[in-house]
Amino acid sequence: MLAAAALDAESAAWLRALAGDGRDAAYERLHALLLRVARSELRRRAPSAGIDGPELDDLAHQAAADALVAIAGKLPEFRGESRFTTWAYRFVIFEVSTKLGRHFWRAPHAALDTEDWSRLPDRFGLDPAREREWRELVTALGRAVDEVLTQRQRRVFVAVVFNGVPADALMHELGTTRNAIYKILYDARRKLRAQLVAGGHLDGDDEWA
Repeated sequence: MLAAAALDAESAAWLRALAGDGRDAAYERLHALLLRVARSELRRRAPSAGIDGPELDDLAHQAAADALVAIAGKLPEFRGESRFTTWAYRFVIFEVSTKLGRHFWRAPHAALDTEDWSRLPDRFGLDPAREREWRELVTALGRAVDEVLTQRQRRVFVAVVFNGVPADALMHELGTTRNAIYKILYDARRKLRAQLVAGGHLDGDDEWA
């Protein structure tokens, strides 16, 4: 751990407090900050997570408590590359993501690989008057998924598009990161769009898929 003199004033004050005689009070203050961040992050993600009320607050307390334990163990590794609070907040954001991922898979409807291509137009609210056109596109999309996606890209694409699996849940299930999930999904959509354009099913400027 860096000497306090090498850090910004706020970070140095936190390190002194967490290592000093009043460390219990300092950890209580830190827990309060982590809990506030956890609640804010959970409220932001709540619509896709399907949780609210006491359950949401319970997850926030769990995330803050686990983050506090992790921070205490990692304190000697703090290098001052960012403010201490910024560094600490990363722990609680990670715990929120982990807990949301676990929460999703407890639901009886949770699914990762289930495919039902006939549901796709309804899921995206596509115009019933253009049903024949959209059904042809969905059929072509199904072929493209089989032909151009890797197994991992297909798994992520199906989970997100068909089953509405949140990124946090995929992180937990696949043992990866949110950024990795978004990159896989981006690459999958880019491949599928190119295939559909090449097959004449989409215009070059169409943003769908």
